Amino acid sequence: MDLCYINDNNVYNRQENKQTENVAMEKFYLGIDVGSTTVKAALVDSYGMIRHTLYQRTRPIDSGRVRCMGTCSRCGACNFGQLRQVVDRFLVEAGVLKSFEEIACTVVTGSQIVEDTHDFIPFDFQVSEVTAHVAGARYFHPDVKAILDVGGQDSKSMVYNESMKMWNYKMSGICAAGTGAFLDSVALKLGVPVEEMADRVDYDTKLEFSSVCAVLSATSINKFKNRFPLGEIIGGACRAQARTIMSGVGQLFFGYKGPIMFQGGVAYNHAVAHYLEEITGNPIVTPKYNGVMGALGAACLAREFMNLKGNLKSWTTEVPAMRHLESANLRSRTTRLDFLGHDDDKPMVWRNLFFPSEILNALGVRALTLETYAALFARNSRRVKTNFDHAACKGFSAETCSFLRVLEGMNLPKPACCVSTSQPCQQGERIFRDLMRSNGGDELFFSLQTPPDATGNSVEHLAADLEASVAFLEKTTGLKMDAGRLAEACELSNQARDYSFMCNQVRYQSPPLIRGGQAIYYAAIFSQLWGRAEMVDIQKQFYDELCRIRDGIGDSVKREDTHRLLWLHLPPFYDSTLLDFVELTCHAPIVFEEVNYIGWSKLDPKDPYRSLARKVLTTGFMDPTVRVKAILEQSRGMGINGCILYNHGFGRCSMSDSSFVKYLHEELSKENIPLLVLDGDCMDASTDPCSTYTKVSAYVEALNEKKFGNIFGPLKK
Repeated sequence: MDLCYINDNNVYNRQENKQTENVAMEKFYLGIDVGSTTVKAALVDSYGMIRHTLYQRTRPIDSGRVRCMGTCSRCGACNFGQLRQVVDRFLVEAGVLKSFEEIACTVVTGSQIVEDTHDFIPFDFQVSEVTAHVAGARYFHPDVKAILDVGGQDSKSMVYNESMKMWNYKMSGICAAGTGAFLDSVALKLGVPVEEMADRVDYDTKLEFSSVCAVLSATSINKFKNRFPLGEIIGGACRAQARTIMSGVGQLFFGYKGPIMFQGGVAYNHAVAHYLEEITGNPIVTPKYNGVMGALGAACLAREFMNLKGNLKSWTTEVPAMRHLESANLRSRTTRLDFLGHDDDKPMVWRNLFFPSEILNALGVRALTLETYAALFARNSRRVKTNFDHAACKGFSAETCSFLRVLEGMNLPKPACCVSTSQPCQQGERIFRDLMRSNGGDELFFSLQTPPDATGNSVEHLAADLEASVAFLEKTTGLKMDAGRLAEACELSNQARDYSFMCNQVRYQSPPLIRGGQAIYYAAIFSQLWGRAEMVDIQKQFYDELCRIRDGIGDSVKREDTHRLLWLHLPPFYDSTLLDFVELTCHAPIVFEEVNYIGWSKLDPKDPYRSLARKVLTTGFMDPTVRVKAILEQSRGMGINGCILYNHGFGRCSMSDSSFVKYLHEELSKENIPLLVLDGDCMDASTDPCSTYTKVSAYVEALNEKKFGNIFGPLKK
C-alpha cells in the first residue's frame, strides 16, 4: 500500500489521530486516469492521504470487443469490462473498501474516457488532463509554478501566470514525436525494454536524430543501430525526445526561471529529464508519484468537489437557447439564391472574400464568393473528400489550404472573369489565378494589389487600383459602371453598416443574447450583399430581434454573471459540435465573433474609390496591427474574459500564422486576457487533433477557477 501525506490545510499526523480516527466515518475519493497506453488510479481519504495508487499498461483484449452486447460490466470479455475489473482489483488491493459503492466521489480524466465509460465505471464528473495534473502537482507542492506532463499520446506544459492569476497551458498537436509513443517505437526497433532505456544512455553521444517527426526519427535510428554502440543511439533518441517536447510545448516556458515539475510516464526516463534540464536551463523535478499525477489530481478534485457540493450554484441561464431568427432565414435564402440560382441574364464574376462587393453589385453582375462557395459544401463530408481526391490528382497536396483544395476539386460554374486581392492570402490569389487558366484564360483574372498595411499612400494606391479593376470588369463583362449606381451601393452599404454597428452595440452591453455557434455563420464582414438592399433588411431584422431578446431577458441575467468569450477567425464549417461543446457542455458563452465586427468608417458616395479602399484596409484581416487593435477594442468594450482562435490549417493560414498568434498573445496578455489557440481545419474534419476538446475543457476550468474560485462553477450567494 502506498502512503503519502498531501501538503494542504488538511494534513494530519497519523500517529496523533490514530486513537480518535473513526474508520466507519472515513470517506474515500477515487481518481482514474485512462490514457492511450496506461490506466492510472489513486485513492485518497478524507484527510488528504494517498491510500493506494495504480500504474498499468493497457492493451486491447484478445476478444477484440470494445464492449459486450449484454449488460454485464464485470465479465472482462470486452475492453470496458476489463477496465472495470482493473479498477475493482485496485480497490480490493487498497484494503479499505468492500465495494465500489463506498466511494464518496469518483472523478475521471484521460484521453480514453468516452461516453460509454460511465456504463462501466460510475463517476461523478470528468475533468481535463491539464486540470488534473495541475491539481496533483499543487497538492504535493502548493507553490509549484511550472509543470511538464508527457504521456503516451501528447505533451502538456502548464505555467502559472501571476498577472492573470490563472494557469496557462499548451498542448502538443497531432504528432507523436514528443510523446511516450516515440520512445516505445525506438525501444521496439532496438529490442530494448522501454523501462531500461535510461539506464543504458551514453551521455557523451554526439548522435543527432530528427526531432520533427516520430516516424522519421525512428527510421533514422533504425539505420544507425548496427553502426554505433547502443548507448549512443539511446542517448541520441532521448535528446531528440527532449528537443521535440520543447519544440511542441516549450514556448510557455520562454522567460520562465525556476523548477519545472516533470510528470507523466515519460518522466520515469531520467535521461529525458537530464536533456530537458540541459535545454531549458531550469531544474527538472520528478515527483515520487509522477506516473499517476493525473489520477491523483482527479482524486483531490473529487475531495474538493464534495466539500463544495452543497454550495455550488446550478448552471441554468448562462447560455441562451438556439433561437429561430428571421434574419438568419433571410440571409440563408438570399445566399442560396445567389449561389445556386440561375440568372443567365447577368454575367458571373468570381470574387474572393475581400474584393469590395459594392463594386460588383453596382455593376450588376452575379457574384460568386469562392471561399464561401467552398464552405457551403463542407457539411457533406463525402463530397469534400471527393474534391480533395480530385485536387490531389492535379498536384495539390495537404499543404494547400483545404478551402482551395475543395475549389480545385469541384466543377465550378464558368465565370466571365475573376477578381481577387493580393492580401491577406497569397496562396488563395494564386489558386484563383490557376482556376481561371482552366476556365477561360489568365487574362480574365484581376488581382487587386492590396498593401499589407494602412499606412502612407496605401489608400491612394488602392483607390487607383480599384478604378483599374472597374475598367477590367467593364471590358470582360461588357457592362458599364454607372456612377449613380455606385453611389447608391455605397449608401446602401452605409445603412447596413449602421444597423450592424447597432447590433454589435446591443451585444456589447448585454448578457449573452444569442448562441455564438449561431451568430458565427452570419460572418457579416465577408458577405457579398454589401451594397444591396437585402443586406440592409437582414441587419435591420437582426437588430430588432436582438432588442426583443434583450428586453425579454430583463434583469434575470447580468452581463457579469457569465463568462464572455470572443471567437476569433472562422469555425469548422462541417460541424457545430465544437461550439456547442464550448457553450453548452462547458457553460462558457461565446458573446461575440470577430467576423461580425464592423470597424470601418462610412463610405463617401461622392468619393467611392477612396472610401472603399479605406474599408478594405480596415476590415481587420489585411494588417495584423489593425486586426489586433480591433480585437483589443472588442475585448475591452464587451468585458471579454477569454479569446478563442480557431487556427485553420495549424498556423499555415496567413490569417492565423505563428507570427500573428505570437503578437496577439503578447497584446492580450497585457490586458490579462488568456488566448486559447485551437488547431484544426475549417473544411477537413479528419485532420482535427483529438486533444481539441481537452484544450477547451482545461481552458474553461482555468477560467472558472479565476472567476469563481474553483473549477466547478459559481457558488451560491
